[in-house]
Amino acid sequence: MDTGTTTDLRVLVLAGGLSYERDVSLKSGRRVLDALRSAGIEAEQRDADVSLLPALQSDPPDAVVIALHGATGEDGSLRGVLDLCDVPYVGCDARSARLAWDKPSAKAVLREAGIPTPDWVALPHDRFSELGAVAVLDRIVDRLGLPLMVKPAQGGSGLGAAVVRDAGAVPAAMVGCFAYDSTALVERYVAGMDVAVSVVDLGDGPQALPAVEIVPRNGVYDYAARYTAGLTTWHSPARLEPDVAAEVSRTALAAHTALGLRDLSRVDLIVDHEGRPHVLEVNVSPGMTETSLLPLAVQAAGLDFGKLLATMVARAATRPS
Repeated sequence: MDTGTTTDLRVLVLAGGLSYERDVSLKSGRRVLDALRSAGIEAEQRDADVSLLPALQSDPPDAVVIALHGATGEDGSLRGVLDLCDVPYVGCDARSARLAWDKPSAKAVLREAGIPTPDWVALPHDRFSELGAVAVLDRIVDRLGLPLMVKPAQGGSGLGAAVVRDAGAVPAAMVGCFAYDSTALVERYVAGMDVAVSVVDLGDGPQALPAVEIVPRNGVYDYAARYTAGLTTWHSPARLEPDVAAEVSRTALAAHTALGLRDLSRVDLIVDHEGRPHVLEVNVSPGMTETSLLPLAVQAAGLDFGKLLATMVARAATRPS
């Protein structure tokens, strides 16, 4: 494979998949494809289906960009298959992806590293039923207080997530969450400003791009608010005091590093009313659509999206296996 110059590279963009986030992934893939081509890179888009492995074996690309969301793109399994095929890819390795994908495990690593993240409990559906739903929920409310954030332990795009402000609404939120995952993550809700910090590494170590402030019209950044025009307003950079913005960036970089990530990630945080950031989750395959947060941060940083992706592709193609 010739990787002499960036424009010599042939890149495969993987998008689609079978998760609940398929439509978002296809939009992300199209955006990545167009950006790479604008940078002069030969690129094509393919779904992660039964035709993928034969294609990788018969005509391997110089590098892969994973624009798959949900389990396929983020739980590490596809990355492990690419490793087996000796096909390099942009983004973290399989082990780190698995860790970041499971929110309770990732939060435990963050907490151990001294990175602030809201108190939580992870509750599998089976234990929820066996131990008695009412008793378990009463204890959770007593321990964590109200309001609470209920969301799938694995998943993205705000699917199955709900803010619960009244104890009577907790059971319905749990049922909604279990529709998307067998384990619910119940967190102490932290009021404040929703921000997302994209972290990229272009060869000089990871750097935090300007934070993006998220202002959903209904107060909750759920699936509809993320992908329906007019339901969310974004401010990039976020409207933060300089010292708070610096602490937010530092915290995001610390989370990226603690989880062993590389190339790119998106760290979602809440900045409370005292200006303290709390990490909610870290995404290893962030959205790339026209309303996604990483492209907004790239623009706010004055960077060219296509050139940024091209640099990451070139680094991945020459990375030792």
